[in-house]
Amino acid sequence: MSSKIEEAQEHIRQAEKSLKTSLLKWRPDYDFAADEYNKAATCFRNAKALDQCKECLLKASDCHRQNRAIFHAAKCLDQVILICKDMNNLAEVRKYAEKACNLYQQHGSPESGAATLDKAAKILEGTNPEDALQLYKLAVDVATIEDSSRQGAEYASKVARIMVKLGMYDQAADAIRREIGLHQQVGSEAAIGRLAVALVLVQLARGDYVAAEKAFKEWGNCCDAAEVQTLESLLQAYDDEDPELAARALASPFIRHMDVEYARLARDLPLPKGVAVAPKANVIENAAASYVSPNSGNAAEGGKPAAGSGLDEEEEGGLC
Repeated sequence: MSSKIEEAQEHIRQAEKSLKTSLLKWRPDYDFAADEYNKAATCFRNAKALDQCKECLLKASDCHRQNRAIFHAAKCLDQVILICKDMNNLAEVRKYAEKACNLYQQHGSPESGAATLDKAAKILEGTNPEDALQLYKLAVDVATIEDSSRQGAEYASKVARIMVKLGMYDQAADAIRREIGLHQQVGSEAAIGRLAVALVLVQLARGDYVAAEKAFKEWGNCCDAAEVQTLESLLQAYDDEDPELAARALASPFIRHMDVEYARLARDLPLPKGVAVAPKANVIENAAASYVSPNSGNAAEGGKPAAGSGLDEEEEGGLC
């Protein structure tokens, strides 16, 4: 390891020497310096000295940029992203990915820039989903500027799924609609049908049944038979406030085999509460004595007043 570090330091000395100017050398030799810094970075990487490796790669990138070798400058930043990953220094991944993409665009290679953004976003997706989301959104913009609708749709799909994962349902609905538009440009109706189901689920997660029904009416013609049947049952369940029917629709094999984010959304979707039914009144037996008419005994004894009744007292006491 020490020999590799010594070799790297020698390459650095050669690079620094080539950057110096003199009376006979008016311009630094950026090309030679960049090559020496790259060799030093390789030696440091083999010696597991990742901090020094990253520093040499950044210097090599700067030398390439000074030499107007923009593509090679971006490639060095691509390697910096991987070194940051190995160092578990994920906070700087987004910054270098955006710089590399900008250089690729300046060189006229936007597809390479979008690929770098995608690679960096995959590194960040598990631990820094917010940064990954911003990189995917930038990748969509880069792809659509270059009229690469198919590639843009792929990145837009990742944008929508991360938004669903983060609970950003309003933005996710917009992202899904944008993804549908990109698929329309390439004529992919099957993908639009699957996205119609995803859009309905997102609108239900927003608590907007009307928007969910509108999404089905707008894009349902792109769905296959299984998707149409599932959506019809699901929307009918929410319209009728039927939680059992909704649960059966959400547990359909088609929904369970969607992308993980949408399958989890369907699993956690609040079911309709059902139509409230007024409870029956409880009847308490023998709660109070039954009412008996004072004249009820007359019929039983041929019209004779019952003993102790008010009529007997009136007869005994007279009119007074």
